[in-house]
Amino acid sequence: MRKLYRLIQAYFKPKPNEESELSWKKEISLELLNNSRVKTMVDRIGIRFTDIGEDTITASMPVDERTHQIYGLLHGGASAALVETLGSVAATFSVPEKQYCVGVEINTNHVKSVKTGKVYGTAKPIHRGSMIQVWQVDIVSEDNKLVSTGRITLAVLTQK
Repeated sequence: MRKLYRLIQAYFKPKPNEESELSWKKEISLELLNNSRVKTMVDRIGIRFTDIGEDTITASMPVDERTHQIYGLLHGGASAALVETLGSVAATFSVPEKQYCVGVEINTNHVKSVKTGKVYGTAKPIHRGSMIQVWQVDIVSEDNKLVSTGRITLAVLTQK
């Protein structure tokens, strides 16, 4: 089992030039990202892109009646939707034109509850391959405490 774990770690370890490579292969802006969410689930639950870094994207999501579960806490599915949104968008903008990325597996761990306010998710790459990408998204509360952490694996597809 340890051998398999080391093999997986070695596979996903960034290549020497991979970390310094600029992530964004397409034109990207907050205006473009926020306009693309109109009339989608992302818009309905209030996710709003707030920052674009060299290889990160951050978005906020309200913790209110749109994202609560029955006990008045942030719904785990809403957190998973934030992970999926950030990972998919970041991955798609990090591949060349005519390519896009779709999620094939997602895992989200919830470590702290939140009742009100906003949460902020930041996507950062773990692996950016030509066929598969893996992104990690950490979600924090307004006081910068970890709420959830997620990892999404995405397939890189080519438009026909």
